[in-house]
Amino acid sequence: MSDRKAIYITGGGSGIGRAVALHFAERGWFVGLGDIDKTGLHETAELIGNGFVYTHLHDVRDRTAWDEALEAFSVATGGRIDVLFNNAGIPLGGSLIENSPEEIERCLDINLKGVLFGAQAAYPYLQKTAPGSCLLNTASAAGIYGTPGASVYSATKFGVRAITESLDGEWAADGIDVRSLMPSFIDTPLLDHNPNARSNEGIRQRVTDSGLEITPVGDVAAAAWAAVHGERLHTTVGKTAKRMAFAARWLPGRVRKGTRAGGRPMGR
Repeated sequence: MSDRKAIYITGGGSGIGRAVALHFAERGWFVGLGDIDKTGLHETAELIGNGFVYTHLHDVRDRTAWDEALEAFSVATGGRIDVLFNNAGIPLGGSLIENSPEEIERCLDINLKGVLFGAQAAYPYLQKTAPGSCLLNTASAAGIYGTPGASVYSATKFGVRAITESLDGEWAADGIDVRSLMPSFIDTPLLDHNPNARSNEGIRQRVTDSGLEITPVGDVAAAAWAAVHGERLHTTVGKTAKRMAFAARWLPGRVRKGTRAGGRPMGR
């Protein structure tokens, strides 16, 4: 087995995935990048710019594709995967009655089923490099308290939080760490998407209009490094996420009152 540690990152073609890839690569890790965006994968690999990067066109909704991607990456690394970063995800906003069945199914398939499939596929590789290997999942501030205008997205991120907590218990005896990141609004291309097919107002504009901060993507990369090397189960990233975590725990009545009064969507 190679001595160089290795991380495989889904959604590695842009945004949080790219930032985390660069952060780990700068610290000597072999980085595997999975994404459906071929151009984005190439750009991230070029930014890393050394021989210890591997790219794979990878749709996280396909369970068989997971086995193929991780086996190929394991071969490239010399037989080791220390971290799987389950990061691929898509936004979906708007009221539930505005969301089409196709939008709902796509969000569930990528954000939730993709994480479950990734955990299943990664387990034997993480078991091999344990203790100290890690499954890292991207959840969201929307997984702290249900967000008005983002019921489906919130449901997927609550699910990612639950998967993290469940596997933290299941895999403890194997020496595999399980962690999640809970970012608020992060400055990535996802903010430039429309919340749903019926909306003409971008997510970034909604965040700005609501007076909420947009956190630099580098903060998430640093948080990912800390999560992999630390003891905290869930790591909040950004002021909004930290405020929500505090309020949901200590001031739940106030949070409920605020959301019923017409709160804005919160989350990555």
